[in-house]
Amino acid sequence: MQEHFKKQILRQDAFPDILGQEDTKRQLKSALLMGHHVIIVGPPGIGKTTLAKGIAKLLPETIVNDCPYHCDPKEPFCPNCISGKTTKTKKITGAERFVRLQGSPDLTSEDLIGDIDPTKALKYGPLSIEAFTPGKIFKANNGVLFFDELNRCPEKLQNALLQALEEGRVTVGSYDVELPANFIFIGTMNPEDSSTEKLSDVFLDRFDLIYMGYPESLEIEKRIVTEKGEKLEVDYSGNLLTLSVDFVRTLRSSDKLEKVPSVRASINLYERAQSNAFLDSRRTVTFQDVEDALISVIGHRIRLKPSLQYLQDPLDFLRKEFKQFSSAHREGKGGGL
Repeated sequence: MQEHFKKQILRQDAFPDILGQEDTKRQLKSALLMGHHVIIVGPPGIGKTTLAKGIAKLLPETIVNDCPYHCDPKEPFCPNCISGKTTKTKKITGAERFVRLQGSPDLTSEDLIGDIDPTKALKYGPLSIEAFTPGKIFKANNGVLFFDELNRCPEKLQNALLQALEEGRVTVGSYDVELPANFIFIGTMNPEDSSTEKLSDVFLDRFDLIYMGYPESLEIEKRIVTEKGEKLEVDYSGNLLTLSVDFVRTLRSSDKLEKVPSVRASINLYERAQSNAFLDSRRTVTFQDVEDALISVIGHRIRLKPSLQYLQDPLDFLRKEFKQFSSAHREGKGGGL
């Protein structure tokens, strides 16, 4: 599997679902070639999850036992496989070995590693490994464990991950039994999110951090919008698309905002403008369709800086900026706040 994976990584189009972001892709390839675990750092809505799924797609098909641990048929390690109770095998793709965890303060070590099944405990005994139900860390065996919003998980969970990240094995609770946990760990972080847990230095020392930003150019973001966004049977002119996407991009550079709209805002504005035209039984999207969707799509995705929050309503700010931007755009002066 290792050689096949390396060959797939070295392909020029290894991550076809991500447009642009060439430096991020190169950094990611470099880390994966050496078997490093990574954390992708960047704002929401830029494709971090899509990039992680792309890594799983590079993994080759493999044959595993039909058990919760995805045991290698040649080297089984779970109780059922060792005892011969599990005899069936199955072929699974890399995409099927993509296991996702959503970072949350109430996530527990049991969610990650596993827990005692009371029914099995009555049958086999509370200290029998047969009574243990594996968590997601074992379901990701020979695959990708994707931990979204890693900096939202409590410190106790970080500690539970340390052994697996360092040794590729996990000691299961009170059993004093070590089980393999061979996976690629991909975490994500939004550095601007303040409602998060602190990641310890010991934990971060197990990772390479790879930074990912907004699309590098207007043309790339327009491609993302038209390829990822839903389409209705209406015509969306190129000039109007440029105006709507460029406006979102310009908001990101505003010195009045501390929270700015993501790429999802560009996609949603594109979709909502179409639906507004469709609801009015028109075949062409107009400027008014874009303006009518503006507050609903972008209003909650921006936040004024503290110095302005008590002086100006964010929705009034948005309307005023769009009016100024669209006037400049129509007059051929380009965009800008």
